Amino acid sequence: QVQLVESGGGLVQPGGSLRLSCTASTTLFSFRSLGWSRQAPGKQRELVAQSPQTGSRYYAESVKGRFTISRDNVKNTIDLQMNNLQPEDTGVYYCNGRDGVNREYWGQGTQVTVSS
Repeated sequence: QVQLVESGGGLVQPGGSLRLSCTASTTLFSFRSLGWSRQAPGKQRELVAQSPQTGSRYYAESVKGRFTISRDNVKNTIDLQMNNLQPEDTGVYYCNGRDGVNREYWGQGTQVTVSS
């Protein structure tokens, strides 16, 4: 069973930065795409950033210029660097991946709270 485990969530002040990390139990080459999604209180889950095996990375308009997704194919990690965080960025962040036969995998989520 493929597993994704997130870490790095926490409390940060507005304007601060946070780096989330997702560790996969298998090589990242097993996935057609990898990404991060989030769910704010009372809202639907939304895709924040995505990194396909080929092609350009995707970012939601609300995070462009502030968030950066990256992958380490040696350590099997997918990171999300979040800068200039704002209260509206608060939510549970989930790591996700889609494999070669279009099966989706999700981490358990990590809480990010942006507050003064």
